[in-house]
Amino acid sequence: MSTEGEIKRFVISNFLPDVPADQLSSDLDLLENGVVDSLGLLRLITWVGDEYGIPVADLDIAPHQFSSVEAIADFVRSARVG
Repeated sequence: MSTEGEIKRFVISNFLPDVPADQLSSDLDLLENGVVDSLGLLRLITWVGDEYGIPVADLDIAPHQFSSVEAIADFVRSARVG
């Protein structure tokens, strides 16, 4: 499964359990649309760190980096490279 697919699966199972995967757009702003609140954002950041082995505590993270499935996937790709 692609990184984006894994992230989408996590978001749906934790924040949108009644939404089919094909109905969650990868560019939907999860923060502005109330899908993820501040505690959910922390949960999402922690999961990304654990799932992808990214030392998130050592990074400067801005909320916009976790605003959508697409943005999170971009963050993961850049953190793996950098």
